[in-house]
Order: sequence, then structure tokens, then C-alpha cells
Amino acid sequence: MDTHDDGGPGSVHWIGVADAQAMRQVAYRRILDAARHAIQRRGRFLIVLAGGNTPREVYRMLRADTDWSRWQVYFGDERCLPADDAERNSSMAADAWLDHVPIPRDQVHAIPAELGASAAARAYAETLRGVGDFDFVLLGLGEDGHTASLFPGRDWGIAADAPDALPVFDAPKPPPQRVSLSATRLSRTRGVLFLVAGEAKRGAVAQWRSGADMPARAIQPETGVDVLVESMLLPVGVN
Repeated sequence: MDTHDDGGPGSVHWIGVADAQAMRQVAYRRILDAARHAIQRRGRFLIVLAGGNTPREVYRMLRADTDWSRWQVYFGDERCLPADDAERNSSMAADAWLDHVPIPRDQVHAIPAELGASAAARAYAETLRGVGDFDFVLLGLGEDGHTASLFPGRDWGIAADAPDALPVFDAPKPPPQRVSLSATRLSRTRGVLFLVAGEAKRGAVAQWRSGADMPARAIQPETGVDVLVESMLLPVGVN
């Protein structure tokens, strides 16, 4: 069952799904539908990828039949590790998906996090200079309410003049240095889809629904956000 807040910036559309497998199917379909629509309307599809374990199987499913020459792939955040480190979000996406489809390599825009947080954030902000609104932003939700590498108690980049990419130091989970797109830049998109699965996320979902100030709430595109969530994490009567 779907539940809605009022539409517009800051609105949240909660979409309950039976389990993680159902979530992957819905996410896969949403991404390909958004790509088809964007390519028909504007001739290209600009997507921002999430890291972590939740989207990995979605990425495997996306070894699909589409016009890869029209895709431009960006990343919501990255860990400051060597470029070929398996723990990097770009490495995970490449292994699960991007190395298996004929997308031009120069249309996959990895964050150069091996440069260190400050230099990499500056470099990625330059990469994004002149890039208009994204078409689709895929995000996850941490147990503490973080999304991308925007953590509680830190700068989320919510000001209108916030830089597109932020350096992150002393992150509460390893590695300590990261780069993240700012909340303002992540909100410049035609669509946002959060993927939320696992019992460990119950508290974060409850806090979000109660209006707590948390990084996930700072993502506020004009169209609001959609949250795909396992129904067991929603209050009784909602799922």
C-alpha cells in the first residue's frame, strides 16, 4: 500500500513492498522507465547511483536492453580509497553492472576520491559544472538516518549556494574520508528513489516519518521523494 504526504518539496511518498526481492523489481522498472522517458524527452538520461549493499542486485538486473549511448552516470558519494579498491562505490557498480554493458566509458563519471576528500570534492564539483538537473537519483538510508555520505551532525550542504560536492572528514563509519554530493545538488533532480530494506532500518524509518531532522529529510526536490521500503518497517495499518 502506498502512503503519501502532500506533493511538492519535502513531501515523501512511502511505497511498501513485500520484501527485498520485490523492492529490486520495482526499482529496476522505475529506473528503466525513467531512462526511456528522459531519452524520449531530452535525448539523454542523467542518473546518480547509490552505494552500499542494497542496490547491488538492482545494478545486476540493469544489464538490460537500452540505448546506453544516452546514459550519463554519476555517483552520490564515494569513499576515499584507491581507484581500484573493491570497497569503492564505483567499483561495486562497475563489477555488478557497468562493466557488462556498452556504455561509453567517458559517460561514467566516477568521483576521483583517491585524491583525498578536499581535492576530490573540488574536482567533482568541476565535473558537475554545467550539468543541469539530474533525471533520477538513487539513494539509501543508514541506520542513523544518513544518506549518501551526509551524516547527522555534519554539514549537509542545504544552503542554496552550497557546493555541488562536499569533502567529508571523520565519518562515523570507515573510511573516515569521503566525498558526497550536497543535499542541495541531490535535490536538483526530476526524481528521487530511496531503497530501504532490513530490520536495522526500523528506527530510522520511524524517525523520518515522525519528522526528525536527519540527512535523508534534507533531500527535497520539487517533486518530493519516493521511498521504497519493506512493509514490515511501516506502522501497522500502513503496509
